[in-house]
Amino acid sequence: MKIEYMHPADQLVMFMQRIYDKGLTTTSGGNLSIMDDDGNIWITPAGVDKGTLTRNDIVCVKADGTCVGNHKPSSEFPFHRSVYDMRPDIKAVLHAHPPALVAFSIARKIPDLDLIHSVRKTCANISIAKYAVPGSSELGENIGKEFAKGIDVVLLENHGICIGANNMFTAFMMFETLDYTANLEILANKTGKINTLSPEAFNVTQTRHHLKLDDFIPHTRSSEELEARREMIKLIHRSYRQGLFTATHGTYSVKLSDGSFIITPFGKDRAYLCEEDLVRIKSDMKEQGKTPSRAVKAHAAIYEENPDINAILLAHPPHAMAFAVTDAEFDPRTIPESYILLRDIKKLPFENIYTDPKSIAKEFSASSPALIFKNDCVIVTGSSLLQAFDRMEVMESTAHSIINARSIGNIVHISEKEVDDIKEAFNLVD
Repeated sequence: MKIEYMHPADQLVMFMQRIYDKGLTTTSGGNLSIMDDDGNIWITPAGVDKGTLTRNDIVCVKADGTCVGNHKPSSEFPFHRSVYDMRPDIKAVLHAHPPALVAFSIARKIPDLDLIHSVRKTCANISIAKYAVPGSSELGENIGKEFAKGIDVVLLENHGICIGANNMFTAFMMFETLDYTANLEILANKTGKINTLSPEAFNVTQTRHHLKLDDFIPHTRSSEELEARREMIKLIHRSYRQGLFTATHGTYSVKLSDGSFIITPFGKDRAYLCEEDLVRIKSDMKEQGKTPSRAVKAHAAIYEENPDINAILLAHPPHAMAFAVTDAEFDPRTIPESYILLRDIKKLPFENIYTDPKSIAKEFSASSPALIFKNDCVIVTGSSLLQAFDRMEVMESTAHSIINARSIGNIVHISEKEVDDIKEAFNLVD
């Protein structure tokens, strides 16, 4: 989807719906705006239900201050105007009150940007603006001053977040990424001692394998491939709705019977992916005109080393990731279902997925179908896409239960004898 071809009113409705549906703002909270090439500011209205917004509700404020539309513009229009005045390069402004970021705003702290590498790359410039009455010129001045410094993400004391970007998708991506890490930090504080990435670690992630593959032109598409694409899109969309990954991070793949595989593309919005966006990889070549995920080499190595694996899911489920960014052990011996699907979960060094994909491929087995990579991701595998997805859901649910249990009392894991009984009953092999 190319949002540059969408009318500003349609963009505002689409992104506000995403924000509202994900529980990141309330019926009356939050506002979005876009400045078009003629200098008009399109903005969400005051006093209209964010859950039922339509394009006819959007207000256009002309350069001379004239308002065109069926409603009054948001009461926060003054700070939107201030941001555009201070930063001519900004063409979209997003303001919302997601619970995690509000928690940081009332604690007057900036979320940790170094829990996973994608956060600092996406939200490098962040500051806090002084509190002022909502809708006041003072608030507009306070926010505008921060943007004038070159800041793109401004946390508002006792209020929420304001983000400016050159388009609304970029603003939303920054917003979603920062909200993710805020939630992750809150969960991690309940889980164990937090570990952060060093500045040197970021250099390790700058792989370019996905950009160096030769092209091939597919002349036919089997029914097997078409079915794989269909099922992948269905579960990618479900994963996004469930918060297992964000708009641009998370990689799924499925192996076909000829040894090639289908993988998610690099940098495209997971919420709107369609079958044709997915990339086929065949003999170290990619479909012409497409760019596969940065993790393509890791997926290829896992398939090569493990003939029984037919699907790989790399994602960032927040509760499971709380174990990735802390020293806490993830022990799935909680309920029989968790152990049956997850078995023994290893935690591997951050850099292995980037520097030595062949070594991580050797870590997968029947007794180790899922791995946690410190400060990066989790990878689950399966003999089918549905089995791998089930494992991902169970992994996140299990992590959620463990974190919740710690606030209740001491955790009692299934004993070794009980584990042996499960293995015998379900014919589990090591």
